[in-house]
Amino acid sequence: MAAVIADKQFATLSNGTRLHYASAGEAGKPLILFVHGFPEFWYEWEAQLAEFGGDYLAVAPDLRGFNLSDMPTDIAAYKAKHIVDDLRLLAAHLGYEKFVLVAHDWGGAIAWNLAIAMPQLLHKLIIINSPHPYLFMKALATDPNQKASSDYMNWLRAEGSEQALAKDDFALMDGFFNGRGQSDAPWFAGEVRAKYHACWSRGLQGGVNYYRASPLHPPTDDHPGPLRLQMNPDDFRVKVPTRVIWGEADVALPKTLLDGLDQLIDDFELVRIPEGSHWVIHEQPQRINGLIRGFLAE
Repeated sequence: MAAVIADKQFATLSNGTRLHYASAGEAGKPLILFVHGFPEFWYEWEAQLAEFGGDYLAVAPDLRGFNLSDMPTDIAAYKAKHIVDDLRLLAAHLGYEKFVLVAHDWGGAIAWNLAIAMPQLLHKLIIINSPHPYLFMKALATDPNQKASSDYMNWLRAEGSEQALAKDDFALMDGFFNGRGQSDAPWFAGEVRAKYHACWSRGLQGGVNYYRASPLHPPTDDHPGPLRLQMNPDDFRVKVPTRVIWGEADVALPKTLLDGLDQLIDDFELVRIPEGSHWVIHEQPQRINGLIRGFLAE
């Protein structure tokens, strides 16, 4: 039987940030955090909360800047180190020193950073379509195909992108799911689409500020991005047991970003889903649940 999901819960963290989260399951059971990306919110993980709430305290926060969580106006507030701190403090607020972390897209970028900087906090790490920061930096700096695939990031970084995204009842936002060469998105309709529109109507600036705050974007004449970074792969080693699930039909994040990943993780397995797009969590929720459960049972 699917676990009951409790919404409209808030945690005021010791760094002053107030996060909204949804959860399923009981306090005291092992904690599993599900972390969304852009342009999503906690609801991305509805099927996972229902599945894992029976065995875990399954928690999906709205990251700062999204939906019902605090939305700082300062771009610097969206640097990865601050979002990592939010997740650490949320776990502590819930009463846990260690947890399992499952993450997608921007949530994955934060999760990679957390695993690298604070491996002692994690039992296991599960990443879905989110590139390792060292490999992504290298691809953005040297791979013309990746630069072209990521051009949208510089558009989002530009002033006024949030207004353009909101225009015509979020037509461009709908296009993230239905367009850009991604597979058709029958899941994005009816009540689900209405929930996303309600989320986006609360503000898009916070989500866009993740792109503005990050040095990982295609280099331009004005913003060298990754070209100015001197990164040592040894500093980006992941020592947490890690499983990566990758929808290979992802247009923005092609499967070439997986090349060399096994050299950066001590305990690593990869599952490729050839027909899965960037939104494979929505397209194949039961398959994703099965893969997560299999890793947790190891």
